Amino acid sequence: MVAVGLVVALLIKTCLFQVFSIPSGSMENTLRIGDRVGVNKLAPLTGWEPEPGQPVVFKDPGGWLPPQPTDPNPFTNAVSSVLSFVGLVPPKDDNYLVKRVIATGGQTVQCEGTTLTVDGRKVDEPYLHPGDDSCAGLDFGPVKVPSGYVWVEGDHRSDSADSRYHQRGPGGGAVPVGNVVGPVSAVVWPLNHLDWFGWTGR
Repeated sequence: MVAVGLVVALLIKTCLFQVFSIPSGSMENTLRIGDRVGVNKLAPLTGWEPEPGQPVVFKDPGGWLPPQPTDPNPFTNAVSSVLSFVGLVPPKDDNYLVKRVIATGGQTVQCEGTTLTVDGRKVDEPYLHPGDDSCAGLDFGPVKVPSGYVWVEGDHRSDSADSRYHQRGPGGGAVPVGNVVGPVSAVVWPLNHLDWFGWTGR
């Protein structure tokens, strides 16, 4: 029965949902430190593409995260590897991030003063962390997002090292769509913070 359960969990992880952890406060108060979020992996397979306003999980495009420590205990390390492989716990390497899509390929994003614009239109951001404004003291742009990329920022704008801080890196700070695992569909843990964003993360 255990083997059957692991196979089912692996199929769910591969085709439907995968669980990821929230390690920082960059998406507060939408997502909090320690939250476990369910990501809809089926969406990209059915034609979904990231859209502005959606929180998404993506693989580090390079240099966004420091090297991740490894568990020195061989037994717990092995158990963690198995559970991670079948999707019952967050990925073992944990080199994934969660941010909100602000702009997509071909769009132009800019922040000046307290106003964030995409293609010259002000972005309404009701999800921002209380006390933050859209620019959080960091003006930039205008930046045209390359085709096949997305521009991402955290909801806790003053505590998020996002696209704004990686403009000298590959993609000029934008993230390849190929690195996006899928939209955040729900907070699945802890129980007092359960939330549902919908199949496409809205």
